[in-house]
Amino acid sequence: MQYKSLSLALLLALTTSWCAAQNNAATPAAPASAAAPTAQQNKMAVCNKAAADKKGDERKAFMKDCLTDKKKAQQNKMKTCNADAQDLKGDERKKFMSECLKKS
Repeated sequence: MQYKSLSLALLLALTTSWCAAQNNAATPAAPASAAAPTAQQNKMAVCNKAAADKKGDERKAFMKDCLTDKKKAQQNKMKTCNADAQDLKGDERKKFMSECLKKS
């Protein structure tokens, strides 16, 4: 009789721990929206607001331009700063490039 109670208690404990493990494994991670928005998500929100009155192909074209515009601007800034710093070397170049790229 005592063995039956012990066996039943052990079986119950194993089943409970297995169920708890299954529940923890099946619990999905927190949704991405709970975390702070990324830079890309912020950019998308700004472009989305600006495109509120557009539809169809016009909206697609606007969104594409809006989302890639800053990247092109940064690339152009990098080209300009590189050209201006071509005679500089080492720490002097690093400092110049840092300051040049921070300018708006």
